Amino acid sequence: MSSPTDGQKVAVYCGSSGKCDARYLDEAARTGTLLAQAGLGIVFGGGSTGLMGSVADAALSVGGDVIGVMPRFMVDVEWAHAGLTDLRTVDSMHQRKQLILDTSDAVVALPGGCGTLEELLEAITWKQLGLFTGPIVVVNYLGFYDLCLTMLESCIRERFMNPHHRDIWSVISSADGILACLTDSPKWSEDALLRAPVE
Repeated sequence: MSSPTDGQKVAVYCGSSGKCDARYLDEAARTGTLLAQAGLGIVFGGGSTGLMGSVADAALSVGGDVIGVMPRFMVDVEWAHAGLTDLRTVDSMHQRKQLILDTSDAVVALPGGCGTLEELLEAITWKQLGLFTGPIVVVNYLGFYDLCLTMLESCIRERFMNPHHRDIWSVISSADGILACLTDSPKWSEDALLRAPVE
């Protein structure tokens, strides 16, 4: 993303738990506000609680566009946010992840649980293979992603990934760095598939 512009969309991966430290909820709200004020649409899992709800509520409160993507079985138990710009219902978790990435120009990962980690690692895998080429920004707020980042470094050290794969993701410590990171992230191209095998 050379420079964030109106009409571009950012996938925001984050947790749905409202039982976490309130600082995570505040950081999610800050993320939603910053993205919306920059004219960037948000695509996310569609939930109304936890960091998901905080991101959406904050973005909507300043006039942002927020698209939720949620499997039908979750909508049926009323997990969906009721005030979104658009809620797209799909049949499965796989379709949810596919549609979120297909609709987005970049990814921002906030703290969350196993679903968030899965989404982040899948986006990294897609980018490694050239299936997704946008920036992937890991918001390592309060050191939440330290262990995950250590694991990725272990993958490189033990030669399951290449050193240049570090350029797939960027790490910042707070939401305030997101917009600059979206602009400054290393360029990536669809021919990444040719450089995917470990050298």
